[in-house]
Amino acid sequence: MIKDALYFFAAPLLSLLILFIIFSPLEKCFPANVQQRIFRPAWLTDLCFFLGQYLLWGGLVFGALAWGGTWLSQFMPSDFRAMVGAQPWWLQAFEVILISDFFIYWGHRIQHQVPFLWRFHAVHHSAEHLDWLAAHREHPLDTIYTVGLINLPAFLLGFDLATLAGFTAFRGIWAIYIHSNVRLPLGPLRMLIGAPELHHWHHAKERFAGNYANLSPLMDIMFGTYRHPGHEPAELGLAEPFPKSYLGQLIYPLLPRREKSRESSVPSNPK
Repeated sequence: MIKDALYFFAAPLLSLLILFIIFSPLEKCFPANVQQRIFRPAWLTDLCFFLGQYLLWGGLVFGALAWGGTWLSQFMPSDFRAMVGAQPWWLQAFEVILISDFFIYWGHRIQHQVPFLWRFHAVHHSAEHLDWLAAHREHPLDTIYTVGLINLPAFLLGFDLATLAGFTAFRGIWAIYIHSNVRLPLGPLRMLIGAPELHHWHHAKERFAGNYANLSPLMDIMFGTYRHPGHEPAELGLAEPFPKSYLGQLIYPLLPRREKSRESSVPSNPK
């Protein structure tokens, strides 16, 4: 029992240390914001989100998704799922990336347009400084929505679980990377694989700033929401008032309030 408890608390601290060792040198050598310090404002709030994901919400999120996926999978033809799972792993990996990118692009874009979804997603956008730690600022209900969009469609179609596990791990590291305070000279390659500089513009104060894709920006290019001004945004965060504390950000989206109509929330030109 004591050994299990030690592992429970040691695992997130070890993960925190590993991520610090990987990303801190990158942010030091290739900073997007040269003036930003490691212990910048609100780093403690983001640390709470990091520990909350590992110690409190992670198991609940994946438990809910596992239950939902198992229940929904009974409605999918077993022969079709078996055929999908029998494909070569490299073909499955390509298809999983394509399918998940499509779903997460439109699901993410809808999060910015629908007021009820935005109230939870706004927690993630409340970060006024971006780095590898700020990537973990996310409301648990928003995490269920996002992780579900990424993984459930591929799981229901019958893709091999090992392929999904590897892809999920890669996408998790990639999500941390694109939030990091890093600017690497990728040139035109960023239009294929993405870059932190693109996602930083997604976190600009304008709610409909574009760059909704999570992995490759090809979806943004295809649907007219790609944005790359060539410099960092002047300000990050929200234009609307929002709590600053960890508990405040967890509770505030759950409080009843009058939502603005969709028509008044969405601009005529989302670009």
